[in-house]
Amino acid sequence: MSYVGPDFDPPGPRRSRRGPMTVAVAALVPGALVGWLVWQAVGDSGGGGSTSATSTTSAGAPGASSAAPGSASAAARTPSASGTDDGKPPSSTFSGPATPAASDLPAAAGPLKGKVVVIDPGHNPGNFQHAADINRKVNIGTNWKECDTTGTSTNAGYTEARFTLDVARRLRTLLQQEGAKVKFTQDGDRSWGPCVDERARIGNDAHADAVVSIHADGSAAGNRGFHVILPASVHSGGADTRAIVAPSRDLGERIAGNFVRDTGSAPSNYIGGGTGLDVRSDLGGLNLSTVPKVFIECGNMRDSKDAALLTSGAWRQKAARGISEGIVSFLRG
Repeated sequence: MSYVGPDFDPPGPRRSRRGPMTVAVAALVPGALVGWLVWQAVGDSGGGGSTSATSTTSAGAPGASSAAPGSASAAARTPSASGTDDGKPPSSTFSGPATPAASDLPAAAGPLKGKVVVIDPGHNPGNFQHAADINRKVNIGTNWKECDTTGTSTNAGYTEARFTLDVARRLRTLLQQEGAKVKFTQDGDRSWGPCVDERARIGNDAHADAVVSIHADGSAAGNRGFHVILPASVHSGGADTRAIVAPSRDLGERIAGNFVRDTGSAPSNYIGGGTGLDVRSDLGGLNLSTVPKVFIECGNMRDSKDAALLTSGAWRQKAARGISEGIVSFLRG
């Protein structure tokens, strides 16, 4: 996702971490450590990025190429065919849900029977056509921010909104096979939005056991890898995350560990100090949540090597599997 707009402003000065976290991801999921070592051994052939935490440059820092809502470049990013390798364009139409009743299907018998998971595909393919709507301010507890943004895209024009829906739909299938009841904040079935406050409210109203917001970053070329964003402890206005900080961290660490193992991608080399984890207090989708919730930035769309992964159907399936396994691990305890 682009760090321009409501949930995407440049983070402030980096906060000190609570204790050494450089091995937290791999330590939580034993298999992840093996995957991480394999990644280090094979380098780019495994689909990861540089492991060095040489920079903490924000995705919204000077040089980032994401556009603000309503700008000419944002408007030009209409949904277009992407370079997938699965033989078909991802989510080729957004006039309605790809599977209209998918979220209403009865859950299969499985270990997550009775659990509710809300998936939040970041942005909306139609946002670029509704600049006035997504630019209006909403209260995120600590302050006011724009409703939403257009998101970012690869240099070839594959949009973040299309990516997030594709991964979300794959993730839904995997979770339903585990018995979970899955709800979406949007499934390409609305012309724009929802706003970040409504996205949080959907998870809250569903009494979700876990919420995951799916994104891809829009940072500078050379910045590679994924990171999971965790809620900071916030108690201001209508925001109170104190009760969800610990379970959200548990959820995020499990997702990060499984994401390493299943995708072979490395933790971000520009955010999180090599841990694949970042804590934010300026995101409305987290600030307003009353249930465990995290964001995952699956990679950097503006880096050619990461973009090659993000536009691969096979890799998106691995990403969905890694996120799903992290959720399953969290919900089973």
